[in-house]
Amino acid sequence: MDIAHIRNFCIIAHIDHGKTTLSDRLLYRTGTITEREMKDQLLDSMDLERERGITIKAHPVTMFYQAQNGETYELNLIDTPGHVDFTYEVSRSLSACEGALLIIDASQGVEAQTVANLHLAVKQNLEIIPVINKIDLPHADVAQTRQQLEDILAIPADLAVLASAKEGIGIDEILEAIVHRIPAPKPTGQRSLQALGIDSYFHTFKGVVNLVRVFNGELKAGMSVRLLHSGKTVEVKEVGSFNPKPYVREKLCVGETGYFTANIKSPLDVKMGDTLTDPRHPSPPLPGFLEIHPMVFSGIYPINSTDYEHLKMSMAKLQLNDPAFAFQSESSAALGFGFRCGFLGLLHLEIVQERLRREYALDIIATYPSVIYRINPRGGKTIQIDNPVLLPDAGTIESIEEPMVKAFVICPNEYIGDMLALIMEKRGAVSHTETLDPRRVMLTCRLPLNEILIDFHDRIKSLTRGYGSMDYQHDGYQVSDMVKLDLLVNLEPVDAFSCIVHRDKAESRGRALASKLKEVIPSQQFQVAIQAAIGGKIIARETVRAFRKDVTAKCYGGDVSRKRKLLEKQKEGKKRMKSIGTVHIPQEAFVEVLKA
Repeated sequence: MDIAHIRNFCIIAHIDHGKTTLSDRLLYRTGTITEREMKDQLLDSMDLERERGITIKAHPVTMFYQAQNGETYELNLIDTPGHVDFTYEVSRSLSACEGALLIIDASQGVEAQTVANLHLAVKQNLEIIPVINKIDLPHADVAQTRQQLEDILAIPADLAVLASAKEGIGIDEILEAIVHRIPAPKPTGQRSLQALGIDSYFHTFKGVVNLVRVFNGELKAGMSVRLLHSGKTVEVKEVGSFNPKPYVREKLCVGETGYFTANIKSPLDVKMGDTLTDPRHPSPPLPGFLEIHPMVFSGIYPINSTDYEHLKMSMAKLQLNDPAFAFQSESSAALGFGFRCGFLGLLHLEIVQERLRREYALDIIATYPSVIYRINPRGGKTIQIDNPVLLPDAGTIESIEEPMVKAFVICPNEYIGDMLALIMEKRGAVSHTETLDPRRVMLTCRLPLNEILIDFHDRIKSLTRGYGSMDYQHDGYQVSDMVKLDLLVNLEPVDAFSCIVHRDKAESRGRALASKLKEVIPSQQFQVAIQAAIGGKIIARETVRAFRKDVTAKCYGGDVSRKRKLLEKQKEGKKRMKSIGTVHIPQEAFVEVLKA
């Protein structure tokens, strides 16, 4: 295809604003798929993506469209994930395009993720085509959404295309806007191949399939290419595009997107955002490459210890399709052998756990999620830890730094008091408040990452009756008064329940964990003390009452001293049992406490 007739674009939107429905409509309208193949969420191949209504993996697709001027154009759509955890995948997709469709729900207006994704697109100098979607809904407010486009995003309202992806309204107008408003790709002017790796996945027969966008030169089967950041030189076996199933092509030219396969056995050898070039005349790398680093860590253990090897193999297979997921072996006195796993965020953690349960039929248990802390020892070198068990003795630590995030929270005016209280409860500070329109405000605040891990997003949704939304980005480290909270059962520390918390929250957290453990640990022949401790100081205690065996039942009559003698003997036995006895904590207890 002539370069002047190629258009590369992506679709960016807040979660559930109709991004996937619109991409399905574009595929149908351009004849890429037939009516028989048409189904909802066509580009979302995983069951999880369909159930949750989110895109997890980027997916490119090539369409051919005959415009009203009679010319045929090659349109390359790169589908992007919508969740904040996958921001780097979104930025990679954006850097492979010249334009973006910015979709806004006419009934909900501009949301936090809309603002964040627009900033990413503007940073890449993309041509933005705003699309006001779902105009067919009875409570759609098009005038208000146009006003928000101008006030919040500084985009002229008359540029917006009105559409309803579900009803098929405005699809032709969107296609014409893509053809006329998005510029054609330009070669970079280097003397050899330059292509950007957008993503990769593992295919059982072909090995690693790399999704690429060619910026300069051409990519075809039989040629050698070098991956600049990983330093590997490989031979290309096959090139092709998607429609939306993969099909083989002779070559990929400047401006085209597609895939290539080579003799690569593991996606870990291919870094997302890497530059492909000719090994004989290498071109400089394309800008914007980042190493992906996990932000959230959690231990994953098999409930049945005999499943350890099965879990190890399953994780290795999962990692082939998800290079952002990292794991290494670890063992716990309470939970046995398992793995310490790193994730991009809490949604990523949930998805990986759910895929292990569904796709590999595994019963697993996950420990409390933690983040990477920086430990500054007295007179020593700074170390980074993600597991509370590895925290050095408190006396040797000068300070502990915790990761911070800059969060943008959008909520209706009437809930601003509740939101400020929630942010303060999570040890955050609001830097400024911005009025978006007569009904909504945006709070910009700085919070510790470990405070927003578990329930922050859910709390925002429940406090604002579902109208609140948030987005965040990482914002360095800050020194905090963090302590290690241990849980002792019968004076023995249980490492699976250890966590690093702020000193002000340690007592309430300790009480909650101890009372939950009291409910799930079965009674023994002796009293069992459950204690929460910081170092040597006990801050909370619960007691599991002992079984009471009636040893005086066999005494019928006689002197009272006989009963007293039996009770004293029982008392001595219980004392001895407590000193040598161990408390077995059942697996269900761990599951219950970690759920809580």
